[in-house]
Amino acid sequence: MSQKFQEIINSEKPVLIDFFATWCQPCKVQSSVLVTVKEQVGDSARIIKIDIDQYPAIASEYNVRGVPTLAIFKNGQMLWKESGVHDVNSLVNLIKQHQ
Repeated sequence: MSQKFQEIINSEKPVLIDFFATWCQPCKVQSSVLVTVKEQVGDSARIIKIDIDQYPAIASEYNVRGVPTLAIFKNGQMLWKESGVHDVNSLVNLIKQHQ
């Protein structure tokens, strides 16, 4: 997965990563928000979910200490990262800033 993760974040389009856990209630809220974000940004960005329990090495590499944590990558660089639940408008605006 780590190799595949590197390929995903090396995209020229922004990639929003949702670091989550299945047991995390706020993560479920964030997940439904991301469905709407995807509808609004369409093909201009990718949204990927990473389960921190399945991929602890990736979570550790990017200092994910709590869930949900969202991060935006482009061309292999992390451009933004923040923990907590974010609303649709904030995320759509962040993605547009990094296009």
